[in-house]
Amino acid sequence: MSKDHLSTIAIHAGHHIDDTYGAVSMPIILSTTFERSASGEFVEGRDMYARSSNPNRKALETKLAAIEGGDHCISFSSGQAATMSIFHSLKAGDHLLIPDDIYYGTKVLIQQLYTRWNLQFDVVDMTDLNALRAAIKTNTALIWIETPSNPALKITDISEVLALAKSKNILTVCDNTWASSYYCRPLDIGVDAVMHSSTKYFGGHSDLTGGCIILKDRQEWYQNIRDFQVLGGAVPSAFDAWLLNRSLATYPIRMKAHGDNAMILAQYLHHHNKIEKVNYPGLKTNEYHAIAEKQMVNGFGGMLSILVKGGLEETLRLASSLKIFTHATSLGGVESLVDHRKSAEGEHSVSPANLLRVSPGIENADDLVKDFEQALDKM
Repeated sequence: MSKDHLSTIAIHAGHHIDDTYGAVSMPIILSTTFERSASGEFVEGRDMYARSSNPNRKALETKLAAIEGGDHCISFSSGQAATMSIFHSLKAGDHLLIPDDIYYGTKVLIQQLYTRWNLQFDVVDMTDLNALRAAIKTNTALIWIETPSNPALKITDISEVLALAKSKNILTVCDNTWASSYYCRPLDIGVDAVMHSSTKYFGGHSDLTGGCIILKDRQEWYQNIRDFQVLGGAVPSAFDAWLLNRSLATYPIRMKAHGDNAMILAQYLHHHNKIEKVNYPGLKTNEYHAIAEKQMVNGFGGMLSILVKGGLEETLRLASSLKIFTHATSLGGVESLVDHRKSAEGEHSVSPANLLRVSPGIENADDLVKDFEQALDKM
């Protein structure tokens, strides 16, 4: 898919001119219930009840499926709810494999909720195919891929993992939040389902929470996840669906700016004597550059992380000395953020004390470099 095609899809997929007023911007339909026919039957094509469906949500799901290149999209009130729908679709006693470097909340969700359902899991380095092969058990039902990983930006070779998974009849899901559809197309490679925290790049303005699962085919699995959404009520509000629809219109343009800024900032920090390491697959010196170059499109993404020379004190001092970058927990917004993951994740964190996760916004790249420059000069 070309970038121009994606730009058109992001504006027009699922979009309708309002029939009543001719409004070019779709209205927000806040009604929780919808009128039946004179005979008391539900009207075909019309919504019934807001937990089951809503016009803004249907438009959103049509657009997200088109952006990711999938057949079905199920939207949720948060990324965690979307992830939970996948785990909930497994059976008690099933085994799944997750990356050793993974969004902290995904691992906690399994540990605190699903181990009580006898859902088994093991942590494995997804960049080591031999380690992954050795970790597969007879009851392994799913492999969870996260690439780039959060927060170390390890790049999993999706094609290699898929070949192994398919040979064992194991489902694959890829958390595509960090790369986003603009920089990686897991469904096109062959992954069974893709998960997004749409709070991040899809939303892009740090003013909504949401998540989604997007699949190709697999009707039975899709219906299982849809049932979890509707029966469990983990649905986004009409306003959040409308807001996300609105934000997606500028998504491709924002993503290019994020990626351009990330590359410029990564190159600057890579050569700075107070930075121990820059984790960014766009750098040719990065250990995952070749794999990223093979499977990523349009560039290498908008996220990076850095290891600061020193320890906790020096790292927090750097974070607090930045003026344009805000020290806050999230990513993918138009404004630049840094996040000290170890303090955010708590006592069970495996993130190094000197790691900062960096989410460049869409500000002027020179200003972002100068902000780090003045902060590093104070160390």
